[in-house]
Amino acid sequence: MEVYAKVLLWVVPLFLILIIIEIAYGHFTGKQTHNFMDTLSSLSSGMTNILKDILGLVVVIVSYPFLVEHLSVISFENSLWLNVIAFICVDFATYWNHRLNHKINFFWNQHVIHHSSEEFNLACALRQSVSDLLGYTALFLIPAAILGVHPKVIALLAPLHLFGQFWYHTQHIGKLGVLEYILVTPSQHRVHHAINPIYIDKNLAAIFCVWDRMFGTFQEELDEEPPVYGVLKPVHSWNPLIINYQYLWGMIQDAWHTQSWKDKLTLWWRPTGYRPKDVALKFPRKTVNSKIPFEKYNHEMSFYKKGWALFQWLCITFILLFLLANYESFSSFQALLLGGLIMVSIFGFTSLMDNYSWSYSFEMGRNFVGLLFFSIPYQSEFYLSKIPSLFYFGLIYFSISIVTLQLMDQKKKTNSLNEG
Repeated sequence: MEVYAKVLLWVVPLFLILIIIEIAYGHFTGKQTHNFMDTLSSLSSGMTNILKDILGLVVVIVSYPFLVEHLSVISFENSLWLNVIAFICVDFATYWNHRLNHKINFFWNQHVIHHSSEEFNLACALRQSVSDLLGYTALFLIPAAILGVHPKVIALLAPLHLFGQFWYHTQHIGKLGVLEYILVTPSQHRVHHAINPIYIDKNLAAIFCVWDRMFGTFQEELDEEPPVYGVLKPVHSWNPLIINYQYLWGMIQDAWHTQSWKDKLTLWWRPTGYRPKDVALKFPRKTVNSKIPFEKYNHEMSFYKKGWALFQWLCITFILLFLLANYESFSSFQALLLGGLIMVSIFGFTSLMDNYSWSYSFEMGRNFVGLLFFSIPYQSEFYLSKIPSLFYFGLIYFSISIVTLQLMDQKKKTNSLNEG
């Protein structure tokens, strides 16, 4: 995990630079594909996913080493060809895992975050799940296990395979000729993120589009059918943690309200979008139609509030980078504590951006907890001895946040009085 943390320390800034370049390109060409809070929400989602991975917040049901031990029938020497075969196996597994996420209610909950943006850009590539807490994906790597591919090879290739899916989340690259028959391209992935009926659940492959062509899930991007992005039941939130569990909460509510015991037990494994008839009639949920223009989630926000959100995201990102850079200095418990503080911070500032009635009080409490986190003797001794720069940064950040929150509250009260 320390190696993965070090890799992320280089990859995260690189992704951020590419996103900034895309924003600048969109500005100068007059085709801006970014929305301020949508992009911050995507970047914050990426941080939650990083935390889940480096903190090991997964319950492994079936591990790949277990499968190799019991299923391998061949043993290859490590070579270039072995790595090529292993990469193809990882891509094949990703296709079927992705297809499962799109087809079954329960699994859609852990993938909906990736499709939740109503924009399509490099930032939304970082909208990755924190709700996929069950480690079962090794089951899709059975072909690699039978071939005896060593777990270390898979562990090396899996992150590279994931990072290789970043570049095609853009609207600024058109069709790529012959590559459209080999690789997943931006054009193909625009189709995948669209809610147009002809595009739903298409182009599920990650790197090689041959799986879609082979298994009947390929759809070309059509000039007469511009993609409309998002999900059929809009999430209406910038908060990545709420988005991650919103669909699951809806299923829990449906299971509670339905009179059918069969539905209570089976709706989790039904096709994506399935709802018991009695509940759907009593508690209808609004969906959007790609043929009818709809208003994207983008409520009014003052320049001050946007600046405050950017400040929060920057500071939380710095704390995450501190964690990645000094990962070996943290015990599992200390890493979990700091990771939890980062998670709560992301939840807090994005909730305030959503204008929830409780969000201001929550944010004020969160920042006081942050000050306390670095101030109590046990914590201050650890950070002053191991990472003093993070200790002082944390104190300054949470102090400034409390002051600026109070100023924000005063501005809100002044505006309310003026309007009155």
